[in-house]
Amino acid sequence: MPQNPQDNLDAMLVVVTSLPNAETAKGLARALVEKNLAACVQLTEGIQSIYRWEGKICEEQEVLLSAKTAGSKWLEISAFIKGAHPYDVPEILAFTPTQYDEQYGKWVQSEVNSKL
Repeated sequence: MPQNPQDNLDAMLVVVTSLPNAETAKGLARALVEKNLAACVQLTEGIQSIYRWEGKICEEQEVLLSAKTAGSKWLEISAFIKGAHPYDVPEILAFTPTQYDEQYGKWVQSEVNSKL
């Protein structure tokens, strides 16, 4: 059974989505950081996605966006990505790392909870 990342509000989350090009991905990444929804966002260009959409097999070059945030931001960050995303049904996945550097985790929490 899927676990809601918000169940552990202090957990670090890595939220992943894919976008059609670098310009769109960079705009979304910048907005996530500016709105304190993510402490850091990494973009990986050149991924190839193969999927079925409306009965047709599709192949696309995409950019993978990976945002580091806190469990307390799950509902807000997923809603923001969904609203800003150009796809009808965007991939929005969240992973909770079981281990990470404590200092890095504290930095992520402080950034996403900052009032700046």
